[in-house]
Amino acid sequence: MTLPLTLPLTIEDAAEALRSGAVTSHDLTRTVLDRIARLDGALGAYVAVTADAALAAAADADADFARGIDRSPLQGVPLVVKDLIATRDAPTRANSEVLAPGWGGGADAPAVARLRAAGSVLLGKSTTNEFACGLPERPSRFPFPRNPWNPEHTAMGSSSGTAIAVSAGLALGGLGTDTGGSVRGPSGANGCTGLKVTFGRVPKSGVVPCAFTLDTVGPMARSAYDCALILDAVAGHDPGDPHSSPLPADRYADGTRGEGGVEGLRIGVPTGYFLDSPLLDGEVRDGVLRAADELARAGATITDVAVPYAQEANDANNVTFLCECFAYHRSDLIDRWDDYGRTTRELLARAAFFTGADYVQAQRVRALFRRALADVFAEVDVLLTPVALTPPAPVATADFAAALLRPGFQALWNAAGLPAAAMPCGSAASGLPLSVQVVGRPFGESTVLRVADTYQRHTDFHLRVPPAARDGVAHPGGERSSHTAREGAG
Repeated sequence: MTLPLTLPLTIEDAAEALRSGAVTSHDLTRTVLDRIARLDGALGAYVAVTADAALAAAADADADFARGIDRSPLQGVPLVVKDLIATRDAPTRANSEVLAPGWGGGADAPAVARLRAAGSVLLGKSTTNEFACGLPERPSRFPFPRNPWNPEHTAMGSSSGTAIAVSAGLALGGLGTDTGGSVRGPSGANGCTGLKVTFGRVPKSGVVPCAFTLDTVGPMARSAYDCALILDAVAGHDPGDPHSSPLPADRYADGTRGEGGVEGLRIGVPTGYFLDSPLLDGEVRDGVLRAADELARAGATITDVAVPYAQEANDANNVTFLCECFAYHRSDLIDRWDDYGRTTRELLARAAFFTGADYVQAQRVRALFRRALADVFAEVDVLLTPVALTPPAPVATADFAAALLRPGFQALWNAAGLPAAAMPCGSAASGLPLSVQVVGRPFGESTVLRVADTYQRHTDFHLRVPPAARDGVAHPGGERSSHTAREGAG
């Protein structure tokens, strides 16, 4: 079979093509590897590409299809894993000179092992910020991640490599980690969809720690339905992870496409702290309100709500993040200060000024916030908020320490341990992506994804491809994918 002329945009479309015989996993994987070779030098999505292992996995997937073995919708689909998550076929470096060679013991993290068991093809490791807490720096031996919509603007957050890869067609999906927004921020900035799961929903053993009580592993892909397909593979209890929830996982793809869409669902749109923030960009605010209107047309009830203690919860997450991250790195900071990147060591050093009392108070605020949210979610099923204050900012103005002092719309949901998805909701006048966030109850991933999927079946923002990456990709520029329901929306 000749190489496909166009690359499917979504996992859903790729799965259909693989099962119809329109393409083989080998040819699909070879096409993506060729795109990586051609485009990634300018984008910095990958820190390691495991081409031989990927092609071997693709051959196994094709052999399984030939024998009538179908392990999951991910079988034969090329995915990428953030370089904070251990894999057996590539080193885990966390974008740092500090992490010990061989970290992870040459074994797959449970989430990665589950992707392999589902038949997926792993292409390699995606770029991250150092230990998921610093900023990308130049010069560095590691790739500098660039936003494919405008390389002079930030790709945002430590899961930026996976987001860039999905947006530019260098993978059909993958895994990121989220401690204070690192799945959702990059998804929003690069124009794809990402899900921060409920704390404990996906095992995080085999993942380099950032903050022990906040870290999550989550799916990133072009669509909410694709994220559900990945979540079906990786969610569930792992006895080797003390933070892993014993609650049974849902059938997320089925729940995402549940009957009725959002008909009768109650969606809360909080104004205080969120839409009335004086720092909120007007284009972002308008994008959120347009998304609310679209969901209302799809049958949801939109309600104004108040989210108590939002700023306090955001601050509590920042204190928790810094203290727990400092606890992990304290000895290495003493012994190997100069081996850390400048922004990483300066950020972590700030945590040395927090006291044990500060950390305890932050945990009390987190508990208070969770109780307050229980009352909020007694009145609504999900919340709809911005993902970020502005569209992606210029790289030259990036300042993570300053960002900790501004209102934030992502970290507070980590403080509460709730599921939250970021999805594209338009474009700014600059051409950069806009994104909206759907937040749900604990272990309410199916509902969160159902809201996002309904919105995406009425709009096409998630199908838009950066201009520099459109060559060789199906449905560039917002044309309809096979699963998009209604023409002319959005």
